[in-house]
Amino acid sequence: MRITISGPPGSGKTTACRELSKRLGLKAVVFGELFRRFAEERGLTLAELSALAEKDPDIDRSIDACIVDIAKDNESIILESRLSAYMLSRNNIPAFKICLTASPAIRMGRVGAREGESLEDAIAETTARQASEARRYKMYYGIDVEDKSVYDLVLDTGGLAPGGVVEAILEAIGRAHADKGPEGNC
Repeated sequence: MRITISGPPGSGKTTACRELSKRLGLKAVVFGELFRRFAEERGLTLAELSALAEKDPDIDRSIDACIVDIAKDNESIILESRLSAYMLSRNNIPAFKICLTASPAIRMGRVGAREGESLEDAIAETTARQASEARRYKMYYGIDVEDKSVYDLVLDTGGLAPGGVVEAILEAIGRAHADKGPEGNC
């Protein structure tokens, strides 16, 4: 089964991805780590790389092409990226598509704690990064990241511990498989 996990920064994507990987025994690919590595290699912050990506579509296109290639080559995998659900849908690759959300206050607090930043710095950098991504995805692909219709599950993680997020995801996957019958394909 293929699973995509998407959502804005601080929504719990990476944590859920890693825990689901353990629970289901599936390989997980976290594309945010690839973007972070790109930024580090270039001596840039995430916001600076995002701004550069607005001028150089090859940055996003190479990552997004990688998502599709990995999905085509792996019927059992978890892909964590902002656009994975959209990319797989556009390429008719079946997957159970998840979007995690949380209020901006919760997400920015998580980002600040993760990055060792003050709340003010986390808000400034994350807000700039999200705006850049939204512009790029609209400009390069015509994707409105606020459109959640591509997802099988939209889950607010704000009031849930990581274990609760994973349990809710597993329940939703179980229901989807039951609805599709023994030959259903996620």
